[in-house]
Amino acid sequence: MTDAPGASEQLGRPGQPILDRLAFERLTVTHRRELKLHCYRMMGSLNEAEDLVQDTFLKAWRARSQFDGRGSPRGWLYSIATNSCLNAIKARAAARRILMQPARPPSDGPATGGPVAEIAWLEPYPDTELPAFADAEPGPEARYETREAVQLAFVAAIQLLPPRQRAALLLCDVLGWSAAETAQLLGGSTASINSALQRARATLGQRYPEGRPLQRSRPSPEEGLLLERYMRAWQADNLDGLVDLLREDATYHMPPWREWYRGRKAIGAFLETVWGNFAGYRTVATRANGQPAVGVYALSHQDVVWRPHSLHVIEPAGGAIACLTIYVPPLGPQLFAGFGLPPS
Repeated sequence: MTDAPGASEQLGRPGQPILDRLAFERLTVTHRRELKLHCYRMMGSLNEAEDLVQDTFLKAWRARSQFDGRGSPRGWLYSIATNSCLNAIKARAAARRILMQPARPPSDGPATGGPVAEIAWLEPYPDTELPAFADAEPGPEARYETREAVQLAFVAAIQLLPPRQRAALLLCDVLGWSAAETAQLLGGSTASINSALQRARATLGQRYPEGRPLQRSRPSPEEGLLLERYMRAWQADNLDGLVDLLREDATYHMPPWREWYRGRKAIGAFLETVWGNFAGYRTVATRANGQPAVGVYALSHQDVVWRPHSLHVIEPAGGAIACLTIYVPPLGPQLFAGFGLPPS
């Protein structure tokens, strides 16, 4: 693989420390986005990922004298970032963030109970923060392509894993490091990493009987047309038109509510119960987790100001919507700033 912990990389200038300030600044620029994405996959939160990548660089700067230049600075940074994530997970109340409660069956009626603040919900990740796909090719050991390893469904699935299994799977099956390299980074034996990988792969196999989430290709004209039709349906107050865009077996999630729905008919019936809550909607296109997304602004019946309402992440398949995740209030509006969406 490229830039594994045992690989070498020229840093600094002759006669200077290996990691002088200039060399270190180059490292932060070169590796910030991929490290932030790695922290996001570990934590399931954009804000936590930003904090942890900052913490990684602070720790690396303070420990720069310990880097002797015989290994890869990229591997060294991943070691610090991964262990920072593992420590942060230990310190917080929830070991994972979820998109839906794993054992909860789909709902078949109106949503009840309201938003659930005590659950740590999985957050979406803006495409503007993704490293260029061409610059993030995984190593030969990788089992997942770069594009599918950023999908919301994939990040939701790996959140089901215990933290150390999650780290092992990301380092080996996503980044393409060997079990021996990962053991060097995480500590422990190669056998223990292989064992963690086997358990992690078995868990994902239960989640995905076909072995992996729905494959994602590069954005296509068909995908762009689907997004345009979706946005028009919201702006035209056309519920039937929106429901027609769903696959027959589509799923719908709406964090921070527990309820989720499966099937076009069930989703349409639920949306009909809430469709008239606002006087109108406006939409702004964006992208999240390598998928089309939409910021929706709503106008209440008593207001004259369009306010952030919800962030929609769309999983297209065959010209239709296979999965729709709508981050509704109070969580949805909190995500707008991270996606560069205007406040009104």
